[in-house]
Order: sequence, then C-alpha cells, then structure tokens
Amino acid sequence: MNFLSEPIISQATVLLTDSRFVSQPEHSIFFAIKGERHDGHAFIKDLYEKGVREFVIEKKALNETLKSQFENLSDAQFFVVENAIRALQHLVAKHRQAFDIPVVGVTGSNGKTIVKEWLSVLLAKDYNLVKSPRSYNSQIGVPLSVWEINEHHDFGVFEAGISKSGEMEFLEPVIRPTIGIFTNLGSAHDEGFRSRKQKATEKLRLFQRSKTLIYCKDYEDIDDEIRILLKAVNPSIELIGWSRKAGSKIFVNATKHNTYFTLQILWNSQIYDFKIPFADDASIENATHCIFLMLYQGINTTEIQSRLDMLKPIAMRLELKQGINDCYLIDDTYNNDYAGLSVALDFMTQQHTKRDKVLIISDVLQSGLEEADLYESIAELIKGKQIDRVIGIGEVISRNQKSFYTSAISDKKSNIAPMVFYQSTEEFLEKYPINQLQSSLILVKGARKFEFEKIINRLTLKVHGTVFEVNLDALTNNLNFYRNKIGSGTKIMVMVKAFAYGSGSAEVASLLEYHRVDYLGVAYTDEGVVLRQNGIKLPIMVLNPQPESFAKLIEYNLEPEIYSFKVFEQFLSFIKSFENKIFKVHLKLDTGMHRLGFEAQDIDRLIELLKQNTKVKVASIFSHLVGADESEHNAFSKTQIERFEQMSQQIIDVLDGQKPLRHICNSAGIIRFPEAKFDMVRLGIGLYGVEVTGTEQKELQTVGTLKTVISQIKHLKSGETIGYSRKGVLEKDSKIATIAIGYADGFDRGFSKGVGRVLVNGVVCPVVGNVCMDMTMIDVSEANCKEGDEVIIFGKDLSIKDLAASIDTISYEILTGVSERVKRVFYKE
Repeated sequence: MNFLSEPIISQATVLLTDSRFVSQPEHSIFFAIKGERHDGHAFIKDLYEKGVREFVIEKKALNETLKSQFENLSDAQFFVVENAIRALQHLVAKHRQAFDIPVVGVTGSNGKTIVKEWLSVLLAKDYNLVKSPRSYNSQIGVPLSVWEINEHHDFGVFEAGISKSGEMEFLEPVIRPTIGIFTNLGSAHDEGFRSRKQKATEKLRLFQRSKTLIYCKDYEDIDDEIRILLKAVNPSIELIGWSRKAGSKIFVNATKHNTYFTLQILWNSQIYDFKIPFADDASIENATHCIFLMLYQGINTTEIQSRLDMLKPIAMRLELKQGINDCYLIDDTYNNDYAGLSVALDFMTQQHTKRDKVLIISDVLQSGLEEADLYESIAELIKGKQIDRVIGIGEVISRNQKSFYTSAISDKKSNIAPMVFYQSTEEFLEKYPINQLQSSLILVKGARKFEFEKIINRLTLKVHGTVFEVNLDALTNNLNFYRNKIGSGTKIMVMVKAFAYGSGSAEVASLLEYHRVDYLGVAYTDEGVVLRQNGIKLPIMVLNPQPESFAKLIEYNLEPEIYSFKVFEQFLSFIKSFENKIFKVHLKLDTGMHRLGFEAQDIDRLIELLKQNTKVKVASIFSHLVGADESEHNAFSKTQIERFEQMSQQIIDVLDGQKPLRHICNSAGIIRFPEAKFDMVRLGIGLYGVEVTGTEQKELQTVGTLKTVISQIKHLKSGETIGYSRKGVLEKDSKIATIAIGYADGFDRGFSKGVGRVLVNGVVCPVVGNVCMDMTMIDVSEANCKEGDEVIIFGKDLSIKDLAASIDTISYEILTGVSERVKRVFYKE
C-alpha cells in the first residue's frame, strides 16, 4: 500500500471511472469519484480483488476507516488528490498536449453528436480520425474520449456539453480544439445559467485558443458574444459565421425539394452548390457546418458532394429488442470504432442475464493502430467482457482472427464454435446457421459500409408495426430525481409488478440493479421467478404470495408479504420442514386502505407468532397511503403515517436484534410527505415519468412511447361510414388512415368515435368509428402523411395522462394495458 500525491504517473492504458465495467484490470487505473448517489471509494476493495492495482482517491474521503480497509492491499498504489474528476481531466490534458494534430471541438445545444458523427464519415478518406464515442460530452465523458488519441491519429473530433456555469473551463484544456463548431443555442440546460447570453459565453470558452470557429450568425446571442467576448480573448481567431439572411458576407440559401435540400453557398466571393439527402431544417444546419469544415480543409467541391451523398440518418441510440429464437438484440449498427465498441459492450454488461453473450462485429475502423495491435486489443477487451461467442465480418478482422483464438474468448464448454469469421455480410447471411443462435443476447456492432441493418432485419422477431419504446435514459433520470428527493440515508424499493407498468420487467429490473436500487417489488411469485431466471440478484418482495407458490418462493429466494394470520400460518406450516434456515418476510399493516394488512387490534397476536417462530426474520414492515396524490386527503395521510409509526414501533420493540426496514411512501408520498420516508420508500409509477401529485414535476421525463404505423390511407366522400356497426359517419370528404393497433394491443375500445386522439407527423388526429381488435381508423385530413408513417399513441408529445382522462381512467391502466404482444424496444442515447 503506497500513498502518493499528484502528479499522477502511471503506465495504465485504461482509465476506469465505473467499477461495474472492468475488462482489463491489470492495465487500469481507477478514479474513485464521489457523486451525488454513489461513492467510488466504496468499490476499491472489490476492484483490487479483480486485479486493479492503481487508484486515484480524494483526500477528503481518506479517513481512518478507509485507510483500515486498504491495509491488506499491499501492492496497491493510491494517488491522493483534491478532486478525482479534476485529476482525471488534468491527466488527459497532459496526454492531449503530446499530440500536435488538428482537433475539432463541437459544442452547442443540439446537433453536437450528429455533426461529430457526420464529420467522421466525411473525413474518413483523408485522416486516421479519433472521435468521441456516442455522446460522451460530459465532465467525465470528454477526458475518456480524448484519452483514445494515439500516435497513429492525425485528426480528432470531440464534442463538449455543459449544464452549468464554470464547467467548460475544465474541458477546454482536455480537448484543446484547433477548430471550433458551435452548432446552435437552444433551451437545453437553461436552468443552469442566468441567461442565454451567459450560456453562449460559457460554451465559447471552449474556443479561447482555437484558430477557427464555424457557426451560424443567425443565433444573435452567439454572434454577439463571439464579437464582444471571444474576439477579446482570442483576437486572431478566424470566424466563419454563415447566415441565411440575404446580403450576408457568408450566405447560405437553402431550397427544399421533396426528399432533399439544395444549398447555394457564398464564401470568399465564390459560389458553391451542394445537395444534401435530407429534407428537414435541422439537417440543413448540421450539414452546413460540415460543408464549411470540408471547404476550410481544402477538399474540392466534387469530392465534398460525393461524400454528402453517402450521409444517412444516424441512429443516435443503442436499442435492445426482441429477436428470433428467444434471443434479444442490441442494435448498434451505425458505426464501429474501438471506443464505441467499449461503450456498446458496457451496455451489454448492464443486461443482467443468464443468456449466452454473442458479439457480431465488423472490421473496426479509424483506430489509428496497426491492425495486429488493434485486434489484439479488441480481443482482450472482449475477453474482459465475458463474451461467449464472436462472429467477425470483414477482410481485416478475418485475417487477424488468430488474435481472438489466442485470447480464448470463452471458457464455456459448448458444441458451438466460440469464434467464426466471414469476409462479408452477404457471406454471413448465406452461410451462418442462424438457428444456432438460441436464447442469446446478441450485440450487433458494425461500421456503416457493412450494412449490418440486414443482419438486424434477419434476427429481429417479426411482429406487427406497433411498438412500445422504453427510454432507459429517461428512466435513469427519473430514478435520480427521486433519489435526490429522499437523500442518501433512505433505501429504495422499486415496484416492477404488472410487467413493470407495461415497460418490461426483466429489462427494467436489469437497469435498476445496475443503478444499485435496494429492493424490487412484484405482485406475484411468477413475476419474481422470471426476474431470477433473467439473472436479477436484488432482494425481491412478493406482494401476493399464494400457498401453492411457496415452493417457488423458497427456490428462487423471494420474500413474501405477510398480510393476514391465515397467510402467515400457511407459510409457517410450509417452512416447518426446513432446518437451519431463516426466511425473510415483509409485514403489511392496514392503516386505512382497508385492502390487505394487519390492523391495530392484531398486533399483540402477531407479536406472539413472531416470538414463537424464530425461523422468520422480519425484513420490513410497511403500509400503504390511501390518498397521498391528493391534497384533500392530507389530514388522513398524516393520520395513516402516525398509525404506522406507532404500530410498527410496537413490533420492532419486541424483535430481538432485528432491525426491519419501515416504508409507507409511494411515488406521491415521496414528494408530498418527505418526513415519512422512514428507512425505505416504494417507487412505482413515478419512475416511469407519470406525475401523480397534481403538481407538475418538470424534472420527470417520459419513459414510454407507444407508437404504430399507418397501414392504408383511403379518400372517402361525405356520408360514407367507417368500421363496425357503421358508427363512424363522415360529415365531409375526408382522408382516413387505418393504423396497426386495436384493443387487443391495449388501445381501449373506449377511444372509439372521436374520443381517442393520436399524433401523426405533429398533427393531432381523431379516431373515427369503433376501435377494432387489431386496427383503428383515424381522420388524417389535416395531416401530411403517407402509408408507413409513424403514429404516436402516447409519449412525450401526447400525454398519457390526457389520454387516460379522455376515457375516465388513470395512467396506470393505460400503461399496464399495453399488451405483451406489442414489441418492446429499450434504448439508450
């Protein structure tokens, strides 16, 4: 054990900030970051046991307790710093100084990641380019990205985002851009700044040493701050400020066509004409930034146009979706570089599953490394992620396959070859026995030119066009929102009953386990069994245990709710035959719901039973608030809380040495009765972004979006009727679309005859006639749409709360009513 102060001098090649993603421990240095919810110092011993030997720890955390934990870590080296994040940034800033190459720094409110990804495609012919993986633009993400620069790279593109004042000054020396791109200025993170002008000023700190800055002058706040402040700090910077306003020195005239835009650009007294394969306004802005960068780099116009023709929409998210043969797919087919592969493998690691892990991977592009070194590194990375099978596609990865065999990817005994390689995607689709992929988790990671979308299409379970999309980033945001409300001293049980409120229990539970919640709650034993079969290890409380399911409860280590003497005695009878085993139970008290639970007059008898049965350990005592979401019931809620405190304390006082957790607050109670958080809270529908208190919680984000597609469009005359029983009568000539959702999918029949509303390309369209079992007709007369277009049933732009209110029900019913036959797609930005 050796304690050193800065500077950090290390031979490590892997910077580790998350203890859950260890792949190459012997080459790693761990930065113990103390965040709002987790303290990295708590995981040092575990990382040491996994092989990590270098650690960066914070001086304020190094107390006697922590030192005593390190006593037996004899060969560990600790760098003691004031702030671990700043130490990480300082280390990478020194690394950046070693490379004299052009580096583009991209900031702004929107479009940063798209511009960065497009530039990596557009400049691939000219440079060995290194870039940020995905949207790694935070205080931690930026240094992790820049660390990837090596001596073989000759160009870099990194994005930087900030959420409050003062952050960019730490990112500027890490990126140290020679060329800047400021995409735009919008409302994102406005709350972190006094004004838009201040936000522009803070973002512009990224370019205080840049040679050139590309931006749109039409954003006046940006233009003002550049001329007033940036030029004062960096007077020699060359400004390429373009505008769509006629008479501008650098003028861009955009003309919209059906499926594309043409751009006429005036710059340096020359006119350039380009065509971009997109027809939306955001793409004009993003493509224009890229065009000016290519012109600035001296690329000729013919070459620029040929590269623009290659641009495609970028899938900005990792998607987890159902595949054939009981498989799940992680779709990451828009690019393939080393850093991006590491991020995708980390996402795969988050899925706590007993399924075999399969990686389908193309040649890895733009690494800057010699190919032999590159594929040895990739093989080591994959081995550290415990991948069971690798399918390599491409000429380069195929000729370097020996690296994978040397690393011995899988130690599992299997009749299926752990590694196989193909020259092309077409060869794989033609020759690989797809049915060998059974009950697996498959990461499909390919560079764009390999067209891995063909593989995804072949492996995806074919269902009708209705999907329920679950935004895992929004779910994480909402979990953190509630965590901030309750503080660090209170545990969280998350309810994943009813298929996680329609969102998919196993997938949601995996994310919750990754984010270290304390407990899960399910309604029935079978739900808990499914979670265990999918590798979930968190404690699980079962709300409605039935005697016939007690065997499964014990087998899968599930903990029953005990709410009556009958259930308690049945459970005691069942466990009588087990010797030397303790069984955890959760006691439900009825403080006013009058649904389930022991009442005040039952407590003495309950205590006697607990005293007589020492095999039973009370894990928690809880109750349920009747009206926490409505202020009119405040007095009754407070009465319930008082009753619960008295009744639970009565039990705790006689439990010898046991310290059961107490909990009464649900999602609404967390917000409205923080004084009643006790030892644990139960987070339910609030996690999914549904506000339940009557007061808008702006920080909550929509998690679920139910969407379908237009199957057919008809132009019908006034007087025609639509659907069963001719209930839809047209009062005027109308354009009617049939959409691929009905009451068997969870679109309630109560939405018939104009009650229901859906969103088609931004236009709200009413339901016409009766909702059918598998289809619904809507009036799209006011919408610009075609067959195959997307239709939003509910989501961010069409409130589920309003949808529920239209048929006099609640959001719970709408969410849990989404049929399991509707495909779930889980995604992370």
